[in-house]
Amino acid sequence: MSQLRAESAFLRGEYDTAVFQAYRELEIKIREASNAKPEEVGVVSARKAFNPQSGPLIDLASTEGEREALMHLMAGAIGSYKNPHSHRRLRLGAEETIEMIMLASHLYKIVEIRAIA
Repeated sequence: MSQLRAESAFLRGEYDTAVFQAYRELEIKIREASNAKPEEVGVVSARKAFNPQSGPLIDLASTEGEREALMHLMAGAIGSYKNPHSHRRLRLGAEETIEMIMLASHLYKIVEIRAIA
């Protein structure tokens, strides 16, 4: 993941910006890896990319329940962590910010692996 932007913002104490940037990179990676249409953004693109039956980024070796759970996790992470930061200023501490960025990084790696497969 392009962590430089998030890392720079974090080091400056701009925690809300760091979280936004991490999840924006995740959203971009999902859209690119799934060849999403320009109008498919955010939660919509995550749900389509990881749709348990037809998503281009699903792992058919997983059970349908696991595929559905991952779809919800991806969409929920973008909806919960990127969207609020793009609409208003939030007060975050360093520890909470690190946890959010770690989740974004983990999800990004899943997308990278699925994009290669």
